[in-house]
Amino acid sequence: MKYDKIELPYSYNALEPYIDEETIRIHYTKHLQAYVDKLNKALEGYEKFTNGKTLEEILSNISKIPKSIRQTVINQGGGVANHNLYFSILSPYPKKYPEGKLLKEINKAFGTLDNLKEEINNVSINQFGSGYGWLVRDKHGKLKVLNTLNQNTPLSCGFTPILTIDIWEHAYYLKYKNLRAEYVKNIWNIINWEKVEELYK
Repeated sequence: MKYDKIELPYSYNALEPYIDEETIRIHYTKHLQAYVDKLNKALEGYEKFTNGKTLEEILSNISKIPKSIRQTVINQGGGVANHNLYFSILSPYPKKYPEGKLLKEINKAFGTLDNLKEEINNVSINQFGSGYGWLVRDKHGKLKVLNTLNQNTPLSCGFTPILTIDIWEHAYYLKYKNLRAEYVKNIWNIINWEKVEELYK
């Protein structure tokens, strides 16, 4: 079974001025595609471990993958799943605020939406090195903010990711240079809460 990147739901320049066209093009067609290619290469000959399984299912049960390729699957498979989520929750015409069940849970866990954003901003901006800031839900629907290093994914820790900020330098450096905090704060302008609500259900 071959795994692939999502079809980008907007044009390369659609997220300007918050993320520039060149960054989206390189990020999607080069960085993400490289993860796809390396993942599929690593899984050649191991079809009995992957047949009929989504990438998310594999990463959620990573201990079932042979040790000889497990770290490669974490690195490359995480790279595919994490990027697919990241690109899917961005939109040039986003729903600006959550509502309904998700908003109720945000208020319960964090007090306000602004508190949630501040917490995600903090873990993202203060991350040492590459990784992601996340909003995840547990199996009971409770929300939590966390960060992961490199291409590690909350899926492998029993959480379902519903929102992420990619803080690898290739996600922002062409436009923001060393100003990670500016990128993190600006990305909220293009996060689509409609998609996040869909992932929470």
